[in-house]
Amino acid sequence: MQGQSQQQAYDRGITIFSPDGRLYQVEYAREAVKRGTASVGVRAEDGVVLAADKRARSPLMEPASIEKLHKADDHVGVASAGHVADARQLIDFARRQAQVNQLRYGEPVGIETLTKNITDHIQQYTQVGGARPFGVALIVGGIENGEPRLFETDPSGTPYEWQALSIGSDRSDLRDYLEAEYEEGISTDEAVGLALDTLAQSNDGELSPEGVGVATITVDDGYTERSVGEIETILDDHGLLASGEDDESEKDDESDDADASADASDEE
Repeated sequence: MQGQSQQQAYDRGITIFSPDGRLYQVEYAREAVKRGTASVGVRAEDGVVLAADKRARSPLMEPASIEKLHKADDHVGVASAGHVADARQLIDFARRQAQVNQLRYGEPVGIETLTKNITDHIQQYTQVGGARPFGVALIVGGIENGEPRLFETDPSGTPYEWQALSIGSDRSDLRDYLEAEYEEGISTDEAVGLALDTLAQSNDGELSPEGVGVATITVDDGYTERSVGEIETILDDHGLLASGEDDESEKDDESDDADASADASDEE
């Protein structure tokens, strides 16, 4: 009982290390990230791809209201996993930092610089009493001096640079898949397919166009989010389109055929 009460004391104090050198609140924040739906980032030769699982909890929910992908600047995109409200605060901070850099130095902010500014802000909340850590992880991707860069932020305030990564639920399994399938020098289109293939691993191998978000950041086009129609085409090409979507497409085709037959009968 005494050991348990001591651990609870360390639980309550964000600024207090446990005897074995742990900050329990930071570890709990990481657990909050694991409970969030997955997001994936892939670095290609000519850009960066961000993909996020946007499955709605209810069929009554508007898919467009689920925020998982964000534009921080024309050359920077961010994907999140964990508490959405915490993510929005960090996204707003990132946008302010990007604009401050543009006004102060007259040039776009570097991806590494922006990521470290975000993680410095996150880290402050592990040292201040009366506050809690951010329960969210971010994937920050973009173009820096013509080169694609891809970073991860952790609730502890530590930045990591990756070639490909996943955050959120099933992270370990998705990372294993990326390690097996990722190849350096792939194109942005190939990276989009790999990102969707990776997300499908935690969705029984199928995805719906409305339940996933895809954004690309390239040198030529900057930040661009793919439309539902584009995503549906990509999923169909990769054999990832949910069976229900196929059935609806077939019904639409049958309906079109029936309308055409009716029109032909009217003409006769």
